[in-house]
Amino acid sequence: MSDLTPDTGGLRNVGALSGLRHVRTPRPRELHATADSDRMPAITSSLRTDFGAELVLMAGEDRRSVDGLFRVHYVFANGAENWFAHVTTTVDGRDPVMASSAMSCYPASRFEREIRDQMGIRVIDHPDPRPLVRHGFWPENYFPLRKDAGAPAFRDDGRPFPFGEVAGEGVYEIPVGPVHAGVIEPGHFRFSAMGETIIDVKQRLFFTHKGTEKLFEGRLPAEGVALAERVSGDSSVAHSLAYCEALERLACCDVPRRAAHVRAVLLELERIYNHVADVGMIVSDTGFAVAQSQCYRIRERLFRLNQAVTGHRQLRGIVVPGGVADVRTDLMGVHTDVADAVRDFIEVVGLCLENSLVADRLDRTGVLQEPIARDHAVRGYVARASGLDIDARRDHPRPPYDRVAVSVPVLQSGDVRARLLVRVAEVKESARLIAVIADSLPDGPSRVALGPLPAFEPAFALVEGWRGCVVHWVMADAAGLLHRVKIVDPSFLNWPALSRALVDNIVPDFPLCNKSFNLSYSGNDL
Repeated sequence: MSDLTPDTGGLRNVGALSGLRHVRTPRPRELHATADSDRMPAITSSLRTDFGAELVLMAGEDRRSVDGLFRVHYVFANGAENWFAHVTTTVDGRDPVMASSAMSCYPASRFEREIRDQMGIRVIDHPDPRPLVRHGFWPENYFPLRKDAGAPAFRDDGRPFPFGEVAGEGVYEIPVGPVHAGVIEPGHFRFSAMGETIIDVKQRLFFTHKGTEKLFEGRLPAEGVALAERVSGDSSVAHSLAYCEALERLACCDVPRRAAHVRAVLLELERIYNHVADVGMIVSDTGFAVAQSQCYRIRERLFRLNQAVTGHRQLRGIVVPGGVADVRTDLMGVHTDVADAVRDFIEVVGLCLENSLVADRLDRTGVLQEPIARDHAVRGYVARASGLDIDARRDHPRPPYDRVAVSVPVLQSGDVRARLLVRVAEVKESARLIAVIADSLPDGPSRVALGPLPAFEPAFALVEGWRGCVVHWVMADAAGLLHRVKIVDPSFLNWPALSRALVDNIVPDFPLCNKSFNLSYSGNDL
């Protein structure tokens, strides 16, 4: 067992929290414990209010074939002191019931509904009994993440989703989707409006459930990388890195410093090309199409740079368990190409912000207030544009971020302009980080063997992807194969906040607000 490091005093006090049992510290800065399910609402509330730790993941696990029980795992993270608390509860496999923590923690509400739909664990006293992942054509007794889940016949019985009814004089509904006019994944949005003003937005997602987490089960750990890269195609590095880091923590594997540097360069390249494209899409929704063309021209430059470095335009195939595969070019020269592209991008941004028609659409549109952002535990640029000073690269640093000072841009207005400006600032910072990291690229090996994975032990990793913090949680079985992989894309927690940001805007501003969040349907629906 590893001792807690001296600067994690808050975590020492967590160990004495009422209701926790079997407290241990398998890795530095991590406390693992068990608790009864009925104690979890109080434990969750105390960890948030007394210890400043946010719930970043909940995962259901089916181990009935071993001991007849389900398990529910909770991971809490404290960014100010850089520590984690992992709490596990057991649930009767014959009558699976768990207590709800939703009343004191909104993310728990989302996770619990997901666990209920996919594992069939009933949640007592949950404030929203409606399905989240489950759609009307799923058989009542079908829970896809149970180990004995088969492939039943699906039949749509025609029942509509129980949206809340609209009432009031002059209030009407505008349904949009799930089929959209453009090349976009399906999502249903139901606007309640008075005239052009939006007074409420209801969402229905999960139309393309792919069973991604189920596909990990029974695979060799190395085979999971290709799946992780495809959780959300524009976040290949973030998801593959989180997956590999979780495996490496489980195997107590120290990645070579050279590999850590290469991984960081790839992560920043992914951040840059996505932010450049997003800025183009945002200004396009204001009617400034020429700026979008320029941003896409710059993104193409970056795609070709990605291809030159890794052999793949979206940076796939390089991050592997234990390190990285060989890159195709000398990273020392990459930062020069990046700097040229970023200078080009900043000039385009200047032209956009000097255009009064663009500025009028960005200012005070789609405001997400800081208290709402905090309550919803939003992540990434959405959080930072609403005053939340969070970034996993700085708050939970892994090499080489533990040796470079990451500048985190934080704005307060929470509108579309703020979300655009945070992206621009992050592009500049990523270009700086690439130059610093590539310049200090150490010699040595790029990869080490992963080693055996202990059976039924959990491990997890947090990576600050371009959308926000990505979390992967892994567990192997007695044969060393993947038993359970749980993934949290930032979109899973950010989608509900979009509805809150749309209130009091006009209906035509929905595309602009939506693009300023730019959430992943695929990453949300696993």
